[in-house]
Amino acid sequence: MGLSVSRRELAAEPQGVALRNSTEQLWPYFSLCVVCLLWIVIYLSAIFSPALLDDVDTIHAEAAREMVLRGDWVTLYTDGIRYLEKAPLMYWAVAASYKLFGISEWSTRLPLMLGVLSLLVLTYLLGKHAYGERGGLYAAVVLATSLGPYIFTRFQIPDVIVALWLTLSALFFLQSLDQEPPSRWVCWGFAATWGLNVLTKGLIGLVFPLGAILIYLLFTRNLRHLFKLRLVSSTLIFLLVAAPWHILAQLRNPAQGSIRGFLWFYFVNEHFLRYVGKRVPAGYDTVPLLIFWGLTLLWLAPWMVFLPQSFSSLTYRWRDLRAKLAPAVAANLFFVIWAVVTVGFFTFSTRQEYYTIPAVPALALLVGGWLNQESARAEAMRWGKISSWVLFAIVGLGSCVGIALLVSSRPPAPGADLSALLDKNPQDYDFSLGHFLDLTPEALGMFRPQLIGAVLSLLIGSGLNLWFRYRRRPAWGNVALAAMMVGLLACVHAAFVTFSPVLSSKSLAAAIAKYHQPGDIVVIDGQYHQASTLNFYLRERVRVLHQPSGNLWYGSKFPDAPRVFETPSSFAELWNSSTRVFLWTDQENPAELSGLSHYVLARSGGKAIFTNRELAR
Repeated sequence: MGLSVSRRELAAEPQGVALRNSTEQLWPYFSLCVVCLLWIVIYLSAIFSPALLDDVDTIHAEAAREMVLRGDWVTLYTDGIRYLEKAPLMYWAVAASYKLFGISEWSTRLPLMLGVLSLLVLTYLLGKHAYGERGGLYAAVVLATSLGPYIFTRFQIPDVIVALWLTLSALFFLQSLDQEPPSRWVCWGFAATWGLNVLTKGLIGLVFPLGAILIYLLFTRNLRHLFKLRLVSSTLIFLLVAAPWHILAQLRNPAQGSIRGFLWFYFVNEHFLRYVGKRVPAGYDTVPLLIFWGLTLLWLAPWMVFLPQSFSSLTYRWRDLRAKLAPAVAANLFFVIWAVVTVGFFTFSTRQEYYTIPAVPALALLVGGWLNQESARAEAMRWGKISSWVLFAIVGLGSCVGIALLVSSRPPAPGADLSALLDKNPQDYDFSLGHFLDLTPEALGMFRPQLIGAVLSLLIGSGLNLWFRYRRRPAWGNVALAAMMVGLLACVHAAFVTFSPVLSSKSLAAAIAKYHQPGDIVVIDGQYHQASTLNFYLRERVRVLHQPSGNLWYGSKFPDAPRVFETPSSFAELWNSSTRVFLWTDQENPAELSGLSHYVLARSGGKAIFTNRELAR
């Protein structure tokens, strides 16, 4: 009797198996829906504001606009001058967006946001390949809700797209390790991805994946795998993708007299000399090394507290590396090497805060793999509690600082200009986040709602995470952390919108546009990048009261370069002429106008527009 099975039980068993199979088939759709929902809430919702910023944001947008205007998709121009220091893929994407949707702020940001979505989906697929369905989902959620990728997609820089191609390269490489021999589509996809990365940010698109792969194969004593990657045909695919633009750019921009050609400027000046800090002209500061390393971890916040245990699987014995590694173990080793190569490369060069963003997906994948295993092992759950305590302590200290700032801040007067409350530190503005060092307790009064929202999000989210992990429900703790970051990043965006008048000259461009007529001239008192917003929003070429420098230095040397740069004497002559001139300046009383008749048209964000003609209001 004890061995007998009822007909109902026999009938129920296949139904249960079918139900489990059906549920497993639905998991990928659920995961992708979660990833897309996070992208919509965090990234897509922020596409319409604030205004585009001075410097790289509008320099890059203007290059794409002029690409559409000229119909020249080989030589980049900005303010009518050749702009040859950057790879073209990001500009092609923005120009295509302009062709499809018109020129606007949201169409400028759309390609980068689609790049973020692609990166999140690829991170999910790579994590799924290495750790299974839930590991892939965790990795994508970690990346979607991390601090660094969000901050450095607030303006137009290609580093997240570099991360996208690195992630796709990693997926192809790990797939090639599982195939004997690797299929031609994997090898060719791998090579095409390298080519796209070179078109995104130059030679690091080749150095990063190649360096990570070579080091991995050396560690695992498997260099012979290189010869399985169809080197001849793969090299041809790489060249087919990467070479045509470089060749055409050299043909269109050859050496002319004392002007060296495109290939010298692009590869020697903008790659090698910049790497060793000898680029001409100078203009890039270097983040101190310890801060640079620390920021790499901060960009993964809040998930960086789980990194130490994520590295625990790397305690191999040397002889273990001779054997074929399990997919998760191989992936862990490769992700660590990927991150180390990226950070290590810039350790010996000039560096900005965002240079390590391409390493963040690798770290997110490591964390996602560990989170996937946490609930299955008692030791892992213990470490999860410890990390949650560390995070709660960090949040507690940060919240104390935030509350102190709230208490010390004062509500701003109605109509107050944020720039008047800041402590300017122009020596820091070569850093991408340098302007935020200008904040003072008085200025923080304009950010009270955002500070309150950030403190509450962090305290509630980290507290719930700790509580859930003590209840042995780490998955719900991860949900709490993701929700916490959705709230925090919404506060970051709101603060960014409040701060943007200091970083953008759009309102001044609008003031000029009310009176601007054909033949009027707009002059920037300083370097072009300080007020490049005027060029983009006015759709007019501007002049620069400065010696040739920065982004326009090389292009200004070509014989066909339009007149852009003014000297103090030529500017004084222009100001006293019959031509109406608008002068942008960040000085209260610019020395260039001393002794000249002038009128104030508008002030905003610590900047002003002067004109040589009195205008009817």
